[in-house]
Amino acid sequence: MKSGSLPVFIGLCGRSGSGKGTVASFFSEFGIPSLDTDRIYRELTAPEDGSGRPAPLTAALADAFGDDIVLPDGSLDRRKLSSIVFREGGDRDRELLNRTTHGAVLDEAERRAAALFDDGFPIVIIDAPLLFESGFDKKCALVIATDAPDETLVRRIAARDGIPEEDAAARLKTQPRPETLPVDLIIDTHRSFASIRKDVGRLSEIIKEKYGK
Repeated sequence: MKSGSLPVFIGLCGRSGSGKGTVASFFSEFGIPSLDTDRIYRELTAPEDGSGRPAPLTAALADAFGDDIVLPDGSLDRRKLSSIVFREGGDRDRELLNRTTHGAVLDEAERRAAALFDDGFPIVIIDAPLLFESGFDKKCALVIATDAPDETLVRRIAARDGIPEEDAAARLKTQPRPETLPVDLIIDTHRSFASIRKDVGRLSEIIKEKYGK
């Protein structure tokens, strides 16, 4: 394979708490690896080399939202930033956050995808909550969304992030429902893992047959 080439991208999006990570892990079980853009974002905002200095992306976010979003060890205070953007701010703050982060995160995702292609994986899942907002959907051959009822998502978010359900509901309100987006398929995650895994297995075979050659 030609070094630096890119695999076929399958977009995976969905509202917070909708089970994207679970679905991505099942795809990996069936031979289609995934790249979690939220994890990449966390890695890009970790302190540089344990030095306590903010990483370049963290520094750019501090320029946009203030130095108090940087913790003493140089890492990003994601909870503080979320409070500013989702509770105190409005559309302008969310747009500023997206402009500041998307380019760096997606460039790194493409770099890692090229490495996976070189390792023999012709298809890669891009797990991106803001797939459409970032514009990365245009690079995807297929877009899949995950979803569940609002009350389920609120409970999942609150438990996962250790925040009040009120804050979880406020965050959810800023996120578009998948049926309002041009997705190709919606996977319902309000059911057992075994049922979800079975559907992902069938879908993996279809995807590999269509895009893996």
